[in-house]
Amino acid sequence: MKVTKRFRIFANLSCIGMLLVLLAGALVTNTDSGRGCGDDWPLCNGKFVPAYTVESMIEYSHRVVSGVEGILVAVVFFSIYRKYKQESKAYREPMQYAWYALLFTIVQALMGAAAVMWPQSPPIMAIHFGISLVAFAATLLLVIWCYRDKKGIVENTLFPRKLMPWALAATIYCYVVVYLGAFIRHTESAGGCLGWPLCNGEVVPELTGATGIAFIHRVGAAILGIVLIALYFYIKRATGNSSLTKTSLAAVVLVITQIFSGAWLVSTIGNDNWFLFTSLLHNLIIVALFGLLVDLVIRSWIYRER
Repeated sequence: MKVTKRFRIFANLSCIGMLLVLLAGALVTNTDSGRGCGDDWPLCNGKFVPAYTVESMIEYSHRVVSGVEGILVAVVFFSIYRKYKQESKAYREPMQYAWYALLFTIVQALMGAAAVMWPQSPPIMAIHFGISLVAFAATLLLVIWCYRDKKGIVENTLFPRKLMPWALAATIYCYVVVYLGAFIRHTESAGGCLGWPLCNGEVVPELTGATGIAFIHRVGAAILGIVLIALYFYIKRATGNSSLTKTSLAAVVLVITQIFSGAWLVSTIGNDNWFLFTSLLHNLIIVALFGLLVDLVIRSWIYRER
């Protein structure tokens, strides 16, 4: 069972493209460029090529990247679908990844269009990032599958059945923490907790307004770090030095990096240029972390003990 080099290239491009969509979306949010094209979609202020303003170009660039990504995801889906029709059993796994990537890319595009034409509440806008995150995870899983197919890598270890529910719970909890982070951006609550690790000089601040939102996100991120460290030791004890152990260790490194990037982000509040950079870095790390966790869930399910 071998996929072509051309397919692997398109799969890689679709994964990179989805990452760019995520970062472009975060850039739109962090620069308040969401209304840069007015209420028009897919046109920008009634034009195919909008008049130049910083906000309109950021918003329109996000749309262009999303449009190109949609084409890439569709090409990958129909390519693997042809293989699936010929050998459904052999290509069932990548077909699922390609299908979810296409589905969530479409949902993401529709939510983006709705946000332009009909202003949405912060809770709904925060979901938009979460949908993009799931779409990215699907494209990443397809790239990982292509790599294993090319190298002929086969997992030799069977993992305990109870491992997958724990990995899934950790991944869902990570998604909740990500949602809280997106909610902070859409409610402009980043300045609610100044200073780190204390929040406004207090261990437990008054849990109202922006301070409450930012503090809950911090606590959630700290708990996520503890959960992933515990998961790593559990996997190491249960599977030894397996590929899952290495993946869970990478997840621990990323979550610790994410926590410190959050501290750096807080320290740059008030400096627009640096805050934009640290915000995008914060997003990039959490995207990589979530992708690793989803891969861990999938492998712990596929290679579980029967």
